[in-house]
Amino acid sequence: MADNATIRLNKVLRELNISLDRAVDFLASKGHTIDARPTTKISEEVHQVLLDEFQTDMSKKVASIEVGEEKRKEKEAIRLQLEQEQEERHLAREKRSAATEVVKAKAELSGPKMVGKIDLESKKKPAPKKKEEEVPAPVVEEVEKKVEEVVVEKPAEKEEKKPEKAAEKKEVEKVVEEASETIETKYQKLSGPKIMGDKIDLTKFEKPKKKKEQAAKADPNDRKKRRRRIISDSGPRSGGRGKVGDKRGVRPGVTSKVEPTEEEVQKQVRETLEKLQGKSKKGKGAKYRRDKRDQHRQQSEKDLEQQELENKVLKVTEFVTAGEVATMMDVPTTQIISACMSLGIMVTMNQRLDAETLSIVAEEFGYEVEFVTADIEEAIEEEADAPEDLKSRAPIVTVMGHVDHGKTSLLDYIRQENVIAGESGGITQHIGAYGVELENGQKIAFLDTPGHEAFTAMRARGAQVTDIAIIVIAADDDIMPQTKEAISHAQAAGVPIVFAINKIDRPSANPEKIKEGLAAMNLLVEDWGGKIQSHDISAKTGAGVKELLEKVLLEAELLELKANPDKLASGTVVEAFLDKGRGYVSTVLVLAGTLEIGDYVLAGTCSGKIKAMQDERGKIVKKAGPATPISILGLDGAPQAGDKFNVLQDEREAKQIAAKRSQLLREQSVRTQRHITLDEIGRRIALGDFKELNIILKGDVDGSVEALTDSFQKLSTDEIQVNIIHKGVGAITESDVLLASASDAIVIGFNVRPMGNARDIADKEEIDIRMYSIIYDAINDLKDAMEGMLSPEIKEEITGTAEIRETFKISKIGTIAGCMVTSGKIFRNSNIRLIRDGVVIYTGLLSSLKRFKDDVKEVAKGYDCGLQIKNYNDIRENDIVEAFQEVAVKKTL
Repeated sequence: MADNATIRLNKVLRELNISLDRAVDFLASKGHTIDARPTTKISEEVHQVLLDEFQTDMSKKVASIEVGEEKRKEKEAIRLQLEQEQEERHLAREKRSAATEVVKAKAELSGPKMVGKIDLESKKKPAPKKKEEEVPAPVVEEVEKKVEEVVVEKPAEKEEKKPEKAAEKKEVEKVVEEASETIETKYQKLSGPKIMGDKIDLTKFEKPKKKKEQAAKADPNDRKKRRRRIISDSGPRSGGRGKVGDKRGVRPGVTSKVEPTEEEVQKQVRETLEKLQGKSKKGKGAKYRRDKRDQHRQQSEKDLEQQELENKVLKVTEFVTAGEVATMMDVPTTQIISACMSLGIMVTMNQRLDAETLSIVAEEFGYEVEFVTADIEEAIEEEADAPEDLKSRAPIVTVMGHVDHGKTSLLDYIRQENVIAGESGGITQHIGAYGVELENGQKIAFLDTPGHEAFTAMRARGAQVTDIAIIVIAADDDIMPQTKEAISHAQAAGVPIVFAINKIDRPSANPEKIKEGLAAMNLLVEDWGGKIQSHDISAKTGAGVKELLEKVLLEAELLELKANPDKLASGTVVEAFLDKGRGYVSTVLVLAGTLEIGDYVLAGTCSGKIKAMQDERGKIVKKAGPATPISILGLDGAPQAGDKFNVLQDEREAKQIAAKRSQLLREQSVRTQRHITLDEIGRRIALGDFKELNIILKGDVDGSVEALTDSFQKLSTDEIQVNIIHKGVGAITESDVLLASASDAIVIGFNVRPMGNARDIADKEEIDIRMYSIIYDAINDLKDAMEGMLSPEIKEEITGTAEIRETFKISKIGTIAGCMVTSGKIFRNSNIRLIRDGVVIYTGLLSSLKRFKDDVKEVAKGYDCGLQIKNYNDIRENDIVEAFQEVAVKKTL
């Protein structure tokens, strides 16, 4: 089925609106077994099985869309056909008009030309005299036809060949003679128009002859000019105003083209269309400007199309995060995270996305991805390993799980050390890499990841570089959110899972409950008939730890882990930090090759020559083979956790690639910088009290900085926005304090302290520097500060009511109300409402409150009092006075 697999399962699930488990269970019942992962590809057969079962209204919807599309296409086709027919009719009309003008020219210029004198008297036989010596009609017609054929057909030849005129004259005489004889034989086939009594006046032929001779003697260039002018007069300038047969403006005796060329016809049609469309032809200048405008418009349209196509292409580097992708595509970050979750990948907004995930997510939103670092990656050649060069290597095991479930305690027992004692608050806040050698000489590389919810990115990196994942679950607790997240990371990375059910030494431990919870997640352990390894342990007493390691080694044997130690080293950066005495220290995990002191290392945007190497216990190491965690000194910066590192032979090449990557990173930051828009300004004005909290964040390691950035940005609300304007690894410097002063920000240091005179400058500039060592405290303090920035919410609190029993009008003072307090208390400084018949008629303040003759601050329920309302005297008996106070309530996030 894998050969024909073409469709991703998550696309089918969205299309049919069903869950992954439901689809997998249904296919299993039908005999189709697939992996329970959203990225699994299925064949057309399996796709059809799912469609047959779960497709309901989708087919009807698709059919309705198709019917609507067909109707739209039919309407479009009818419209186009009508436009085409109209255009054809218009062109045909123009062609007929052009043809009519051509015929008109022929009729005007095709008269008989005089080439000599015909003596009809000499040819006539003696016969009885007829009336007026008329020539019969057939003779006239025949003579005219023959004369036209002889004279008109080739006018150019007659102009050039004058000696042929005598022969033509004889031919005409012969024609006339034959015609006369034909009358006598009464040849009946001749048929023509009836004679109308007109005579043939042969003197008409003399006048054109003289003009013809003059035109022949004239300058040929002048004749060409004149002919061109005549054509233009009878062409477009006439504008079609003359009727057919109208001879105004046409000189007699001057010939023109009998039939126009195809080009002239098209030109005539074009000009007519321009007239109909209202385009006036004023000259070459206007036409030139119009053509230039058309060219500019077409060019601008092409530029816009090209820009739209480019806007749909995301140019990204290897440094792009989920939040930056959201900014480039102009979609909320939550949609990017949701798309990744639908693929079974748990990410945060500051977590980097690999190339495959980035391509799939961009495709979901209709974008294409172009990686601008492809040429840089190609510059680093990967050596192909020969099978005989591969040697067995130690497995890389990542320990994951919920916070305080005993991950580090398990590693402490295995390593026979106490790591927790060195962690602030007793929780792991760094990713640790340890190399362990067991009693039988077998080596294992362990990665310890934090369990706090803020360290999602660290757990994801740990799962990506590992061979086997140990998921630690406390037997006296439940399967917690970070446990589920760790399982998702391991499944997404495709690594085997071994469950370690910890704390079985406690009285409240219930391992079977944990196994039941795993079974509910479709994770069956071997004790319950599944395939996943599991073991009950106690990290405190060491019970079951040895058996757990045996199962881990068994999984490693099945994987047949091998690597080539005899080549340039490559691997992954686990963590990086700035040490005051040693400089930048990077913890790396060698995956292939052997790392030695003096090698030129390229890691992300950092490069340098290795000056020293140490293991996790601080011992000096000269060589590090595959699957070995090691700390190196000598890089010119702190690479980001998760970056790949390579050893290059040339230091210059390493520096060039690092500089190029730094440049691409700066370009990426410019492209992903979010600028304020008019919509955002309008939203802030509508809120009224919009505030921003700018933060400069410095931490000891890159992973902690990344986790804090995620946590702080999640605290942003509609009213307060948290901006991380600068973040980095290392101590708080003077430049950080000056940046905070310029941008009105606070400085937060995580496990770092101010250096030099940064503290003095901060005191002078009154910059707040907060330092933390536990992530809980940093998040909670920032949350409290944001709540303090929120404007308090004003609420009304009714303190009491009083009924007016009697009113007293006193001159120069006003109306006094004698009242009985019916509920609560009436305070002297309270706001009051005067209610009459259930309707509020006045809201104001009290000017005085008395009992008998004494001024009092308050009157309790059941007592009578006298009160006067400030600037209001329309008081009546049985009115109700309601006293209230406005209380400011602190907002919470």
